[in-house]
Amino acid sequence: MLPYPLLTLSLVLMWLLLNGFTPGHLVLGILVAVFASWAMASLRPDKPRLAKWYLLPKLFGIVLYDIVRSNIAVALIILKIGRRSHNPGFLTVELDVENHLAIAVLAVVVTSTPGSAWLEYDSNDRTVLLHVLDLDNEAEWRNTIKNRYEKLLMEIFA
Repeated sequence: MLPYPLLTLSLVLMWLLLNGFTPGHLVLGILVAVFASWAMASLRPDKPRLAKWYLLPKLFGIVLYDIVRSNIAVALIILKIGRRSHNPGFLTVELDVENHLAIAVLAVVVTSTPGSAWLEYDSNDRTVLLHVLDLDNEAEWRNTIKNRYEKLLMEIFA
């Protein structure tokens, strides 16, 4: 009856702390907490299936390296050190990955790398819209997303 008993208890206590203790608030708090617990149970996603979990450290290393490299590049752009001004733009990349968790991890990876942001995923034609701070070479960005991240994620979440 209660798929998340600790959540239910916590919600009832929070309700009573916020509204004060009365018998009516206790009953109403219990009802809200039970329905919230049922709602959470219906939102429970499938457990992830990691086919090649041992590739996770490799992915973590690649992403960490790219974050450090991108931080330096963005700092140089902001401080206007070195070359010409930056060229911001939007980029659409077609994805082959179908696993929802892999797509979510890819979104986190792209957004956590400074200078790029994941804006929109279109599930009908499986494309992602990205904003890039310095879009010199669209083919290079597509290659990075497809071969550096997506290919590895497809192996991990196969």
